[in-house]
Amino acid sequence: MKPMFLPDVEQGTQPGRYREAIQSMQARGAEYPRIWHLFGFRPEATEHLARFTQEIMRGPSPLSAGMRELIAAYTSNRNQCPF
Repeated sequence: MKPMFLPDVEQGTQPGRYREAIQSMQARGAEYPRIWHLFGFRPEATEHLARFTQEIMRGPSPLSAGMRELIAAYTSNRNQCPF
């Protein structure tokens, strides 16, 4: 993957679950959501975003979790954003 626009964020991931996930994906040469760097850079500031996302994607809803994932993937694709 090409470097991020914010190298200090990319290189400043704090110890924790996001750093572990990033390192695991990098070790396999796999692509991963680049926002993980931001979540790992300032976990105290982004933890509420992670909880919000999980609640929206996995919480009670008339739409299945799979349908919500499909909508998110479609929207990301339309915005030319890797999902």
